[in-house]
Amino acid sequence: MVVLCFIGISEGGSLRKNFYRTSCPQAEQIVKNITQQHVSSRPELPAKLLRLHFHDCFVRGCDGSVLLESTASNTAEKDAIPNLSLAGFDVIKNIKDAVEAKCPGTVSCADILALAARDAVSVQFNNEPKWEVLTGRRDGTVSKSSEALINIPSPFQNITQLKQIFASKNLTLHDLVVLS
Repeated sequence: MVVLCFIGISEGGSLRKNFYRTSCPQAEQIVKNITQQHVSSRPELPAKLLRLHFHDCFVRGCDGSVLLESTASNTAEKDAIPNLSLAGFDVIKNIKDAVEAKCPGTVSCADILALAARDAVSVQFNNEPKWEVLTGRRDGTVSKSSEALINIPSPFQNITQLKQIFASKNLTLHDLVVLS
């Protein structure tokens, strides 16, 4: 599936299966349970969380920087024009709060977003994961709207431009079609 390609554009570090096995063994199950609860009452949520994850990965890698808030001295990615229609932030916060209650300061927001996107899409397939999510991402601390403007594909770009942008992220034409 397409989302596997996001691994290629994630922020450094060594991602692996079950990264939180010893530090927070219930983390992935918490993410899955809460995501499923939200999806059951919000059928549009899988597309919204997948889009949120996509927008996160396209700017600085899959580092959760799209979740950061603007400050008086910096407009964050979240507030860039291409991201103003993003949704699902409330779900990610709800999941993060639940994970923090069990394992404070352990699980990255970037991993929560990646897992929630996968789990939300999987609900439509009898909760069978449609792709493997390797974990161990570190949360980004930098989020700039200017970078979102440069990196997020525009609906006004032609196919040649879109193919170039996707290729720069190690994504294919097939990925472009699936994610459009």
